[in-house]
Amino acid sequence: MALTGAIGVLGGITGTAYYVSLRVSPPPRRTYLDSYTFTPWELGVPFETVEFRSSDGLRLVGWWLPRPETNAVIVGSHGHAGSKDELLGIGSYCWRAGYNVLLFDYRGRGESDPWPQTLVSREVDDLLAALEFVRQRMSAAAIGVVGYSMGAAVGILATARDQSVRALVADSSFTAGDDVVAHSITQVLRIPPKPLVRLADAIVARRHGYRFSQARPIDAIGQIAPRPVFIIHGIDDSLIPVSHARQLYDAAREPRILWEVPGAEHCGGYFVDRVTYCRRVVEFFDQYLRSVEA
Repeated sequence: MALTGAIGVLGGITGTAYYVSLRVSPPPRRTYLDSYTFTPWELGVPFETVEFRSSDGLRLVGWWLPRPETNAVIVGSHGHAGSKDELLGIGSYCWRAGYNVLLFDYRGRGESDPWPQTLVSREVDDLLAALEFVRQRMSAAAIGVVGYSMGAAVGILATARDQSVRALVADSSFTAGDDVVAHSITQVLRIPPKPLVRLADAIVARRHGYRFSQARPIDAIGQIAPRPVFIIHGIDDSLIPVSHARQLYDAAREPRILWEVPGAEHCGGYFVDRVTYCRRVVEFFDQYLRSVEA
């Protein structure tokens, strides 16, 4: 009986860990709904559909919102289960404020090529490919990045590696992949999360060749200075607690800004007060990008 019970417990833990791994890296899936989205056209913004390749050859699809009179460019970085159309609000505002804007789909999302979604790992390569696309399209581009949730974590890691990014806005980033997975587990199960996190990490490594535990924006954010970082986080965020933003701020170096938005859930700062949110983001980019325009 004891052996049977132990086998049952082990099976339950393994099954739960496998489920967690599927949430972290769901299998590739494309439907017609990936193309049935709003575009900049609905907002009266001119745009061009563009394509570029990741370092491993995947086709990534984006929208280029042009401002030929300037070399300042804002690149949008969406969240784990998101797509480029979710950034139309901040993207169109940045365009109206006089910036070129690139919004694109990470691999396995939207109109980009199907691929198992990862938690930050391969997405960093995709953002680096997007930055290379911008540099090839516009010489001497003054580039800013605005990212949300996973996209903010990707933004931190990519900006630390790519000196062409002059300013970063990171909204609702996590400190580390295993931290955010552990928090999600504790929201559902009343058990210590570490064993499940380790097992799920091993399953993801076996299935997809990467470990989400190695995604650690907290270790990279200090490398961005002297380029500026604007950290935004909702105080009421239940998915990624605001404590992550405070730790990232402490790990960053000047110039750095932390804005904790009262009453905002995950990535909710924009929706709590659209006018103030967009104004503060654009003022940040104006301060650090306009001064370096060619």
